[in-house]
Amino acid sequence: MSILKVGFIQQSCTANKAENLAKTIQGIELAASQGAQLVILQELHASLYFCQTEDVDLFDLAEPIPGPTSDQLADVAARLGIVLVSSLFEKRATGLYHNTAVVFEKDGSIAGKYRKMHIPDDPGFYEKFYFTPGDLGFTPIQTSVGKLGVLVCWDQWYPEAARLMAMAGAELLIYPTAIGWNPADEQSEQDRQREAWITVQRGHAVANGLPVISINRVGHEEDPSGQSEGIEFWGSSFVAGPQGEFLCMESVDQEVVRVIDVDMGRSEHVRRIWPFLRDRRIDDYNNLTRRYID
Repeated sequence: MSILKVGFIQQSCTANKAENLAKTIQGIELAASQGAQLVILQELHASLYFCQTEDVDLFDLAEPIPGPTSDQLADVAARLGIVLVSSLFEKRATGLYHNTAVVFEKDGSIAGKYRKMHIPDDPGFYEKFYFTPGDLGFTPIQTSVGKLGVLVCWDQWYPEAARLMAMAGAELLIYPTAIGWNPADEQSEQDRQREAWITVQRGHAVANGLPVISINRVGHEEDPSGQSEGIEFWGSSFVAGPQGEFLCMESVDQEVVRVIDVDMGRSEHVRRIWPFLRDRRIDDYNNLTRRYID
């Protein structure tokens, strides 16, 4: 199978979990009706991006996996015969929570999980309050449509994460995402941030010779604490080929369900003409495991 039909859903969310899931499932169904074999959802798609503030009551949003939401998504994957990449707030135990991507196989079984490894702690993105760093490593998930290198949002800024997934045999790099602007920032700063986000991920595609799929949410979400103007999520979900070429780029503010043809055979060709893995100087990279070289 050289051409893989990849569907994704860029959507806004509300505080109503049932409504969010209903809209997501409608989008999954639409993508499947257009031939999607693999469908990818944005980060924490069942809720608002709740990490704008620190509130212990919001741990009530978390669920075990398997659990009610993952069971619902498993049923959808099985009914439509697709591979589905979701992003859930996982309750592993009382007091132990993760930001977890769950991949469902075509029969509805869980093909694998990835727990977000890099956890930010910045104004408006107080994720360290909610999420324990992942402990499953940078391990691709084997599915019937390929070996998926699933990472999550903040992971997308780290070349080490993409490289380790590639070194473990990933055939796609996938980033469910929730990122946006501070409305108080000047337009020029907003533009720089969005362009940096796009550029760094295209760099992962080039450096590893792999397609990259990044799915972000849209819409304005208020800061419940009232201390900021909230977040304006910038959408811009995109798919890039193994030389960083755009296969699609979506709007900054519109919801969309898209299905894109991804030529899985191109990575073989690109890696033959740009053999970056061959020429890595692994004998002199020991310092990469240090925080900083003083």
